[in-house]
Amino acid sequence: MTALTLVRRIKARPSIVFDALTTAEGIASWWGPDGGPVLVAETDPQVGGRFRVRFRMLDGSEHESSGEYLEVVKPERLSMSWRWTGGAEDPGESLVEIRLRAVAEGTELTLTHSRLHDEESRRSHEEGWNGALDKLERHFLATERSLSVTK
Repeated sequence: MTALTLVRRIKARPSIVFDALTTAEGIASWWGPDGGPVLVAETDPQVGGRFRVRFRMLDGSEHESSGEYLEVVKPERLSMSWRWTGGAEDPGESLVEIRLRAVAEGTELTLTHSRLHDEESRRSHEEGWNGALDKLERHFLATERSLSVTK
């Protein structure tokens, strides 16, 4: 078993970032490693609630993950089990933990994905999460720009 940890600075308050992580509308704006669309986003962000996300990559392949919320502390922490439908990306259940901390620029997001099957799976998930977090950062930059134009 192996793990990865990624840290990002996002130009939005923790409560707004938390909503992007836990609402269907928010997830649809950033999930997936490339510019492909989110096809399904279902969430019930409470301990014992479930989530399911299906996305299509630009190469046409579709991927779906689901799991159960294990900890939900808005706007600070989110923990959930993680399993890929079909298991091709990683054969077992893993754990995703996200911590949000207010900083001067907005939010420091720390994502840890642990209990991954092997080093190959860790590398693949690192690439996928980096792509998704890039989209999340761009989403909030675009929101910030559109707000500054309307002021």
